Amino acid sequence: MALNHDFVGRTHKPTEIYEVSREKIRDYALATGDTHPAYLDPEAAKELGYPDVIAPPSFAVMLFFRFGGWPLYDPEFGKKKEPVCVHRAQRTTHRRPIQPGDRLVQTTTVDDMRVLGEHEQWTMTHTIDTVDGEHVCTVVNTILSRGTAAPGEG
Repeated sequence: MALNHDFVGRTHKPTEIYEVSREKIRDYALATGDTHPAYLDPEAAKELGYPDVIAPPSFAVMLFFRFGGWPLYDPEFGKKKEPVCVHRAQRTTHRRPIQPGDRLVQTTTVDDMRVLGEHEQWTMTHTIDTVDGEHVCTVVNTILSRGTAAPGEG
């Protein structure tokens, strides 16, 4: 079943707040093997000019996996559980590091959808801001849905 390309331009507003803690940052850094002292040791972070530990740049993906499910789980989008999707690319641009105490929200927009042979690909932009409206970072990722293009497309 082909995906619903009418989703291009649609935006999903924040529905929950993601509260960042020192322990979440520490867990993420250790899980990914990114053990820079600024991610683990508050004193090392202060020596680098930060008030506390900071999150590795890729930490922003935590919000994508928690809130980025849209549009995948919107029945109108047309994505079924099988076949699986493949995460093709991701780019993160930070205005500032994510830090403990941040209360973050994510807004997601479907920017583009296209047919690539028997597959379909879509690109989403996730804007991550504090609940007070301060922009923190932007994540753009591209997902490939294997074998979902309508026959004869692409």
